[in-house]
Amino acid sequence: MYAIVEIAGQQFKVEKDQQIFVHRLDAEEGAKVDFDKVLLVDNDGKVNVGAPAVEGAKVTASVVSHIKGDKVIVFKKKRRKGYQKQNGHRQAFTQIKIESISAN
Repeated sequence: MYAIVEIAGQQFKVEKDQQIFVHRLDAEEGAKVDFDKVLLVDNDGKVNVGAPAVEGAKVTASVVSHIKGDKVIVFKKKRRKGYQKQNGHRQAFTQIKIESISAN
């Protein structure tokens, strides 16, 4: 059984006991989080597609940890003009574990 769910503006294909990284959520470590915007549920070949979301479907997850991603270097340059600019960024992520998928 899997579901396609929208979490923090992005769509993820999730299964039970799967761990994924999503954009930072406002939840404590160890807390349970429910996601109601389930776009599709596949229960052993029986597909239920929402318009836009499946009514009564819910994905429950628990927050494992809050981490930062790898550093991304942004380097801008204009040749022959003496212009160079370097900037770095580390995205904040939340690691969650999918506890259950319910499709009523």
